[in-house]
Amino acid sequence: MEDFDQRIRYLTDDYPEWKRRTIAGHFDHVAELFADRIFICTPDREYTYAEIQKRSQLVAKGLLFLGLKPREHVAMLIGNYPEFIVFKLALSRIGAVAVPLNMLLTEREISFFLEDSDAVAVVFNDRLGRQDYIKIMKVLFPEAFESDKTIRMPFFSRFPKIRNIICFSPMGESYPELLNFNSLYDLAAFIRDEELSRAQEATCYPDDIFDIMYTSGTTAMPKGAMLSHDMCLRNVYAYCVTRAIEKGTRIYSPLPFYHIFAWNFVILAASFVGGTVIFHPQFVISQAFELIEKYGANEIICVSSMLLSLVNYPEIEKFDLKQLTSVFCGAAPAPLPLQQRAKEVLQLENLTVGYGLTEGGGAITISHPGESEKVVATHIGRMMLPNCSGLPEFGWQNHQLKVVDPVSLKELPRGVEGELVCRGNVVIRGYYKRPDINAETIDKDGWLRTGDLVIWQEDGFFQFTGRSKEIYKTSGENVVPKEIEEVLSVYPKINQVYLVGIPHPVMGEVGAAFIELKPGEKATRREIINYCKENMAKFKIPRYVFFVDVSELPFTATGKIKKHKLVEYAGQLLKESGQTDLE
Repeated sequence: MEDFDQRIRYLTDDYPEWKRRTIAGHFDHVAELFADRIFICTPDREYTYAEIQKRSQLVAKGLLFLGLKPREHVAMLIGNYPEFIVFKLALSRIGAVAVPLNMLLTEREISFFLEDSDAVAVVFNDRLGRQDYIKIMKVLFPEAFESDKTIRMPFFSRFPKIRNIICFSPMGESYPELLNFNSLYDLAAFIRDEELSRAQEATCYPDDIFDIMYTSGTTAMPKGAMLSHDMCLRNVYAYCVTRAIEKGTRIYSPLPFYHIFAWNFVILAASFVGGTVIFHPQFVISQAFELIEKYGANEIICVSSMLLSLVNYPEIEKFDLKQLTSVFCGAAPAPLPLQQRAKEVLQLENLTVGYGLTEGGGAITISHPGESEKVVATHIGRMMLPNCSGLPEFGWQNHQLKVVDPVSLKELPRGVEGELVCRGNVVIRGYYKRPDINAETIDKDGWLRTGDLVIWQEDGFFQFTGRSKEIYKTSGENVVPKEIEEVLSVYPKINQVYLVGIPHPVMGEVGAAFIELKPGEKATRREIINYCKENMAKFKIPRYVFFVDVSELPFTATGKIKKHKLVEYAGQLLKESGQTDLE
């Protein structure tokens, strides 16, 4: 305990009591503490805290010149570039609201989010990987690309609320019809420092909404979760304290910046500890190890699908990873075999797992330092430690948790499976423009239904058992897909497996297993079914087995599997293959 207290002394000394700040106010504070430290490392260059602070101030001035007002919404379609961080900090300086969007969205989806979020401006990459956003924007905003444009306030017929579209080109390509991201630095010359200071002081409301983050839509249509400045900062501080993150920690992460996992627990967490964020625009495994070695990363923060790719990289021995000591794998629980292999291949001192959701402020439970490998591998952690950012009525914690019956909502005792519900000073008050869903999801006392099934054990550890919406009923028996997935994941030939329930005319619903085999391995449906017969009750055995390539699996950008898409895919495959039941 003495060692733990020593490791977080710098944090508790800086925060003897909680200081309410905006995101911009927080970054100005840490930039003063760590001005000359390296905050960002990309494949091409490094940026200090002071440099990112200065760039965000200039971009904020440019946005003021464009007439952006407090509490107006700005959609962001920027990949993992320093400009994402700079722009988001700039929005905070002027009191605007960020609406970060998934970089894999289609034209139809982007159109929905721009309208649903009431955005007044959008900043976007010209290209990222195979995505051509210029092509998409020409369809969405044809007026912006007209050659004969009069000098007037922009008007876009499909999106009349949007006044500005700003194009960011990492390769420096020019698009004369569009406002270039770098032009914001030039426009800053027309705004005095005093004007920016007044704007920032006038919008210094930590309880204002800063982020509208759309949920990933793994089981339903996306909804915009509204998060305030103070909510995010409190949750991140509690995370840093609970994990006893050492000062100056260097974090490599391929997670997409638009997601709360990366924004809160990579970028903001690094800023609290004077740490460094190491990243690249797209996840390329060989380049990942080059960056980890080049910048001496101490920790990898990722999701299980990314970790799987890293540990299976055949040339891993070529790299010097001696400074790497830890991996934090979140978003979806990593199977035990993957955790064991990661610790062995990467020679880690510890592996951390956790559980959270955007609506809960990010992290809710997490494994604590010093916990055994077995405990970490089979649980999603415990509640985060009491700290100055918590509520005194919750024993100085940020969350109050309970497990309830998913139907009656009656609280259940420890050791009994049920749905996790939470409330606290880091839990959202609702989704943007979704009053009906808000009433269903958050009760009058502030309890948020997570939709996740857990067992809260007597010793305080949580065991994740699945999503309540993923449970299916076959011949009157409830089947939890995660239980089947865990059994199948230890089969030697299987790399990863996902199970969903699909409609059946007699049984109601039956299981369909999607299996990716390890490289070079072959297996038959009969082989998998026979293995299941030896290890689970008959009603739990998948009725259908599909062997697929990883490229066929519908992941979100943060590594969560889209189970509703798998249900659709199963129906498609059954029609194509004419697969019959296995008795």
